[in-house]
Amino acid sequence: MHDPRLTPARGDIAAKHLEGKVEAARFVEGETFEIADALAPLRQGPSADAEQATQALKGERVTIYDRNAEGWAWGQLEADGYVGWLPDAALARPAAAPTHKVTALRTFAFPGPSIKLPPAEALVMGSRVSITREDGIFAVTREGWFVPKAHLAGLDDHAPDFVAIAERFVGTPYLWGGKSCLGIDCSGLVQLALQATGKSCVRDSDMQQAQLGHALSAEESKHLQRGDLIFWRGHVAIVRDANTVVHANAFHMATAIEGAQEAIARIGAGGSEVTAVKRI
Repeated sequence: MHDPRLTPARGDIAAKHLEGKVEAARFVEGETFEIADALAPLRQGPSADAEQATQALKGERVTIYDRNAEGWAWGQLEADGYVGWLPDAALARPAAAPTHKVTALRTFAFPGPSIKLPPAEALVMGSRVSITREDGIFAVTREGWFVPKAHLAGLDDHAPDFVAIAERFVGTPYLWGGKSCLGIDCSGLVQLALQATGKSCVRDSDMQQAQLGHALSAEESKHLQRGDLIFWRGHVAIVRDANTVVHANAFHMATAIEGAQEAIARIGAGGSEVTAVKRI
């Protein structure tokens, strides 16, 4: 059974590499593009009011298999394999490969070497840019934007503690499918935080439960450690220490720090019990 979230196949069209594995009217090679916008929604359907499944950040690569006349493109993100519809206007032909990533929660890209200029763009953590040169406190992107060097790092520069990354998002509004400081959901927080440490991570909480770390026994789960993940059906929280978790959740409508047992009891009272505790 192919997961439609990760399989570029529909009844009318599918990726060429899936020929013989899935049924489709035609199979196409697809074309590689990159996300040109600072943040692009990946939706379940080709419509602005379709559910947002996730978001793609500037510099991400995506393989596009189909386009429609209404300005939507259907494809698969390279980083985590998620499939869906992106605004065609958010895509560009790949140019120079990214060299740096944004490590600040958010930063501004200025049209010149002065912080007094109106920003040309706002970029969020995880965005990828191609730097051509430096100019004082700025790094200059291939677009000619000036980004503070202090807010960037090389692609191979990895944060040491993914929990500390997640903690920086405390107070960020909850957003279904969100993956930035402007709005984030529970699994987006886990994914973004782990990616900041150089670890690949699937997008949704059920995928994360299936693929990340190893499951703890009931006895082991009594002794939580920093970096453990607590899973419920449709939700995940990151353990900060033996007593607290950090998670993006719709109860607080924000990323919040909460007592671990308090969260377990509250969510349990709503009808959802813990399904697993994983240690990475």
